Amino acid sequence: MTDQKEDNLGVRRVTNVHASWTEGPERGAHGAFTIQLILSDGAEEYVLQPTADDAKAQLAILERSEVTYFDLSRRVLIPSSIKLG
Repeated sequence: MTDQKEDNLGVRRVTNVHASWTEGPERGAHGAFTIQLILSDGAEEYVLQPTADDAKAQLAILERSEVTYFDLSRRVLIPSSIKLG
């Protein structure tokens, strides 16, 4: 029964993050940001494709949060213990 619960785990801890920017189709064109979330030490991965403003906010949340979780079914970042200031 425990194995079945673990297989259906929808919320995982973010254990690593890789951010990147890719140039648009033409030189100098607007590009695209991606933030790859490594979940539970590589058990799963999820790639966010935020706007530039959202990428800035998401990276700030990830940097300030002691621990961050990601809900795979709802696609929600869940920060914990955010350092203010």
